[in-house]
Amino acid sequence: MRTRRKPQAKLSLHRASGVPWLPGAATLLLAGVCAACGGGGGGDTGDSAATGDQPAAAPAVVADAGTIRGVVNFTGEAPANQPIDMSEEQVCADKHPGGATTEEVVASGGRLANVFVYVKEGLTGEFAPTGAPPLVDQVGCVYHPHILGVQVGQEVTFQNSDGILHNIKAAPSANRTFNISQPTNMTSRRSFPTAEVMIPVQCDVHGWMNMYIGVVAHPYFAVSGSDGTLTIANLPPGTYTIEAWHEKYGVQTQQVTVAPNGTADVTFAYSAAMAASAVVPLGEPIDPHDHHPVRTALAGPPPSR
Repeated sequence: MRTRRKPQAKLSLHRASGVPWLPGAATLLLAGVCAACGGGGGGDTGDSAATGDQPAAAPAVVADAGTIRGVVNFTGEAPANQPIDMSEEQVCADKHPGGATTEEVVASGGRLANVFVYVKEGLTGEFAPTGAPPLVDQVGCVYHPHILGVQVGQEVTFQNSDGILHNIKAAPSANRTFNISQPTNMTSRRSFPTAEVMIPVQCDVHGWMNMYIGVVAHPYFAVSGSDGTLTIANLPPGTYTIEAWHEKYGVQTQQVTVAPNGTADVTFAYSAAMAASAVVPLGEPIDPHDHHPVRTALAGPPPSR
């Protein structure tokens, strides 16, 4: 298990080592070459310059379904998110008139956003993915959303709305890594065949761009909103272990019982003091060729022995 490395103090445009930065049309030409040799894997379903969503499938009918209604509280002083220097990428800077900041901690009014909450234990049976592929959009050199939940086998659409070179590098543990080059406005789709919480994603072109994807084998998950609230609906009656994951403050679990046609309330409590001792689960990436752990920029240096 690895823990997430603290972000570097200076956030600026990062260029891949050994590749010179070429302005204008030369950049686009280089990007096109990179796109041709970009990494695949992770359930590659191809890239396209066209957009369009598939019609949503109806969710399975659950007898006497209940609901989990949650809230994520936060106490203490939330750390200030770091300003992002986009001066070398004016297309993106123009989309943030007030300036852009990182999204490591989004807290307001005693509530914490961007917490991935899911049913960890207690479910039985298999759950086929339903609905249109969830969207990860790159707008203003920022991933939207910052935290995403998907089902095993469910396609994810990665969209470049900036029209400049981006790459999408996922560093999972249980799933195969991939690295998608998107040199212009386009979409790409990938899926994950194995459950994994969480998968870090980053852009090598813009070092500040990062997000996390939680992959679970069922549709019972949610991400806390700006008010710290969340809802997990259409849940079969039963007793479940619910886990909450945050990129800076780690994980918490609770047990909750959902009565037939009932609503169960759950509250998670995070605090600024937890950052000093938090363990943030992220698996070691596995090299798909030799099956040995490999290191990535997100993993940091090997642990001391």
